[in-house]
Amino acid sequence: MPQQTQLANGSSTTRKRKSIGIRAGIYAVLILLWLGVAGLGGPTFGKLSEVQTNDQTSFLPASAEATRALEWQNKFQTSEAIPAVVVLTGTGELEASAVTALAEKLAGFTYLEGDVVGPFISKDGQAAELLVPISGETEAKEGVEELRSLIAAEKPEGTTAYVTGPAGFSADLTEAFGGIDGVLLGVALVAVLVILLLVYRSLLLPITVLMTSMVALCAAILSVYFMASEGWIRLDGQAQGILSILVIGAATDYSLLFVARHKEALVAGADKWQAVSTAFKSSLEPIVASGGTVTVGLLCLLFSDLNSNKALGPIGASGIIFSIIAALTFLPAVLGLLGRAAYWPFAPKPQSAPQDPGIPAGLWGRIAGFVARHPRPIWMITVVVLAAGVLGVTGLKAHGVPQSELVVGGSEARDGQVALGEHFPGGTGSPATVIVDQADAQATLDKALDVTGVDSAYLQAENGGPALAERGIEPYEVQGRNLISVTLADAADSDEAKQTIVALRDAVHQVNSQALVGGTTATQLDTSATAQADLYKIIPTTLGAIFVILMLLLRSVLAPLLLMITTVLSYGTAMGVSALVFNNVFNYVGADPSVPLFGFVFLVALGVDYNIFLMTRVREESLKIGTYEGMRRGLQVTGGVITSAGVVLAATFAALGVVPIMFLGQLGFIVAFGVLLDTFIVRSLLVPALVEEIGPKVWWPSKLARKIGASK
Repeated sequence: MPQQTQLANGSSTTRKRKSIGIRAGIYAVLILLWLGVAGLGGPTFGKLSEVQTNDQTSFLPASAEATRALEWQNKFQTSEAIPAVVVLTGTGELEASAVTALAEKLAGFTYLEGDVVGPFISKDGQAAELLVPISGETEAKEGVEELRSLIAAEKPEGTTAYVTGPAGFSADLTEAFGGIDGVLLGVALVAVLVILLLVYRSLLLPITVLMTSMVALCAAILSVYFMASEGWIRLDGQAQGILSILVIGAATDYSLLFVARHKEALVAGADKWQAVSTAFKSSLEPIVASGGTVTVGLLCLLFSDLNSNKALGPIGASGIIFSIIAALTFLPAVLGLLGRAAYWPFAPKPQSAPQDPGIPAGLWGRIAGFVARHPRPIWMITVVVLAAGVLGVTGLKAHGVPQSELVVGGSEARDGQVALGEHFPGGTGSPATVIVDQADAQATLDKALDVTGVDSAYLQAENGGPALAERGIEPYEVQGRNLISVTLADAADSDEAKQTIVALRDAVHQVNSQALVGGTTATQLDTSATAQADLYKIIPTTLGAIFVILMLLLRSVLAPLLLMITTVLSYGTAMGVSALVFNNVFNYVGADPSVPLFGFVFLVALGVDYNIFLMTRVREESLKIGTYEGMRRGLQVTGGVITSAGVVLAATFAALGVVPIMFLGQLGFIVAFGVLLDTFIVRSLLVPALVEEIGPKVWWPSKLARKIGASK
């Protein structure tokens, strides 16, 4: 018998060793696969600029008038040149001969496509304008950089020169987005690393979590590059920056939840293999559900009529999906091989004896006890304070931002536009275009000239200049239509110019209802209108989709409704406070119409994440010890990890502020502030207080509302 027992023990040991070997092999394969993905995705990160487009018109829906006008305008163009406007100013009257000499020198400009038009001297004689067509076959940034260098070297003595116009603004915007490739990612990673080092006081664990984020980002980059190169989506610099921040923040959050469960299992006495298995089973549902809400929220952007918003849906969703997969495969594999060593030098020690699964009170235990003793005053005061913050929304000026204000900081194109407006009509260099039937062309031209805010207009000839009957230069006709070039009195990106476009459309449509008004100003106007329409369409869709997910997850109707209301309230407060900060601290002239929509999608989806982390644990504990005690224990257990996750996510979105683009800076502030608000106020005080107030009925209509109701 002893011999049989010894053989059985030996056989058991052999099977155990074999099982451990298989697990270790699987973990090693998973790590190698992810490192292979990182090896492919890393270099692809630098190639994303090859499949980017920052042309605002390309993001409008095909039905927009500006889009249809652009399609016709392209038929009138004999080249794909991008116009640059060279502006020269002096303290006195300029010498026409010196300006003409400069124009002649530009004939040797490398990226010149066609002829330099001008010079045009202002009425006061103190400024001159040259129109320089830059080849559309190259990046506008390269052509503008060379043009600026050439102008600086050859400009008449005593003059100040600027390169502005569509090419100038495009170059400045491209340069501003250049920070996305390196600085943004570096700042975000450093911020996350510092926070993780402070929280865990470990060397290996923060690196492991960051590696999880980076392999997820590399996989997402491969996916986005493929979608963009195949023409499935339109990628711009803003979406690229948001992708990096979203993946780093989300993957880190999901990793922290897994790490918390893994550490709990190690403390409970599990070995390194059992700890990974336990952590996976307990964190799978909340991680998938949390990631699912964000993914669904982002995919709701597919209902947008703006292609830029629509593209961010699959771009962001792919990032979240790979964040989930990496947190549930790569991270467990690394932790499985490292075991307790991952937490060195403060490795968790197993308990000497089995204890209650709860966590010692500590800070979050005291907070839970405080909420339990005063639930009604806490939720009432919190709601009043949050509602007061919502009032600030009335000051949010999300009606659009002038193109000259898109780039924060120095911009030669913006300075040139200001100088141009001081001496020439504000719309010079960025004319509006009217496409009209040839039979109605002259009547439409006359009508356009009568519109307040229109400085001048002419029928365009084949060479791009004005048609002059007295010189035998006829209007250029394409498929029975003519093009009218309209110079506005105000800067093309101003609110006054947009009002002129509205009046111009009304006027020309009276002559011909099929006439089309396009151009830079019309594009901005249509973009703003489309963004406003998207806001009212996508918000209800997103709320409905996330509500269904929460009902399936919590098996309840009342609890999801509670979470949705508190999250929307938190969003409103974040937007209200942000409006006050934008207007009175940063002195922004306004906000992009898409800012409220993007802020909603990210804050609601990400805000619900933390409530999911909390309430799934509360439900799990309530099944064992009742709703009231389950709420307190759930807050104790999740307090530290959710707070850490919230701080990490806020820090990553705040990193958007290093990119000198107003839209990204505003979005970063809104999400960072909103996440902190949700983390420290909504999830720590408001939601627990409401659950304490409502009690077991919070799980209605589930049978659990009756089964797990425990007395206070």
